[in-house]
Amino acid sequence: MRKALTWVLSLVVLIGTLSTAGAATAAEPETGDIKDRLLAIPGVSLIEEKPYPGYRFFVLNFTQPIDHRRPSKGTFQQRITMLHKDTARPTVFFTSGYNVSTTPRRSEPTQIVDGNQISMEYRFFTPSRPDPANWSKLDIWQAASDQHRIFKAFKKIYDKKWVSTGGSKGGMTATYYERFYPRDMDGVVAYVAPNDVVNKEDSAYDRFFANVGTKECRDRLNAVQREALVRREPLKKKYAEFAAAEGLTFNTVGSLDKAYEAVVLDYVWGFWQYNQLANCGDDALIPKDAKKATDDEIWTSIDTIGGFSSYADQGLEPYTPYYYQAGTQLGAPAIVFPHIEKKYIRYGYQPPRNFVPRDITMKFQPHAMRDVDTWVRNNAHRMLFVYGENDPWGAEPFHLGKKARDSYIFTAPGANHGANVSRLVDSDKALATARILEWAGVASATVQDDPSKAKPLAKYDSKLDKRDIEKELTLRP
Repeated sequence: MRKALTWVLSLVVLIGTLSTAGAATAAEPETGDIKDRLLAIPGVSLIEEKPYPGYRFFVLNFTQPIDHRRPSKGTFQQRITMLHKDTARPTVFFTSGYNVSTTPRRSEPTQIVDGNQISMEYRFFTPSRPDPANWSKLDIWQAASDQHRIFKAFKKIYDKKWVSTGGSKGGMTATYYERFYPRDMDGVVAYVAPNDVVNKEDSAYDRFFANVGTKECRDRLNAVQREALVRREPLKKKYAEFAAAEGLTFNTVGSLDKAYEAVVLDYVWGFWQYNQLANCGDDALIPKDAKKATDDEIWTSIDTIGGFSSYADQGLEPYTPYYYQAGTQLGAPAIVFPHIEKKYIRYGYQPPRNFVPRDITMKFQPHAMRDVDTWVRNNAHRMLFVYGENDPWGAEPFHLGKKARDSYIFTAPGANHGANVSRLVDSDKALATARILEWAGVASATVQDDPSKAKPLAKYDSKLDKRDIEKELTLRP
């Protein structure tokens, strides 16, 4: 009886909370300065406003429940940003899946539709982390519910069409959001989104590395990677000196030796993720003859591409939420190294568990990605996926089934993890642009009649549209 009464009271509190929020939102002013209108949204507070020509840019906090299933059990402040252009324009909902940038930036869909952009910091990335942190509340449904609440709150002001987007882990995030709240968005543009359906089956990555680029480039990269393990002992001494000078520690991964091998084994992956095939011919980046290269040349190449601080405690700590999710729901790749003798490899690709402090409990949920994959295949509607031909993370992409509607998968030739619509071949680029404009409700009659005429509505801005791929050292999407 007591349990039943407690459940009823909790439900009453939840309904009351939602009703109050709805009433407050309905009472928001429909005119006036946009800053005042935004701050009138329940749960929104201002961190700062930064000027940018043609826009208003706000860094905000938004109050979120720690657990969307039990909202009475505490809240935390989630950081978001608002790039405001005009409430009469469509809005793009962007997330990187990591921290949010507090510098004005415009995602590609935002430029295409000439709209507003709201960007969300993913839960548990500081400072958007509950204190104390209950890590069991970090999952894809809770994060999608964060987006849902933000959308519902801001839709009262930005009442035109909405399109969600993100790259890599952000593309995954946009996809998961669509899976759990398919009625929120009018379209989804997911860039380079990995889809690790079966965590223990990673042969697709092995096939990728056996064929990517040219044999000459593959051999050159493989030789440097192997040489770094052959010279493990002298290069570890250099690593120890580097760690001492930088104050690096290795408590989470367990030892400097484990960290060293992890960085080296990321080398080939890291090259293809962030570089172009042409970079393979850069002798300063990739020694031409690994066996004749000096220790310093091998060290510099590995450090430039992988970063020797990556698996130190100081490099891992900001990304604990990612590794936690990789080890509980997202999955993580594990590849083989046929060009390296087994005697040189002590640990292989280490699991995400090795990169998360041991006081944080983790248990893998194999159903999570299978559920999303099945949903996308059978229910995708107005979803657009873009991949790069030479991006390792695209080795396991999303797929569309016969029941998918108005949805597309495009691959940018020769592109890496920074693949986007602008890098597609002309026919694909025009079609993708036309669909995004249509979903956002701003496609002209000309574009509707002839998609080949589609172009971004906003002019390119070298600062606002800076889309150099953000390098995540170590193996992270």
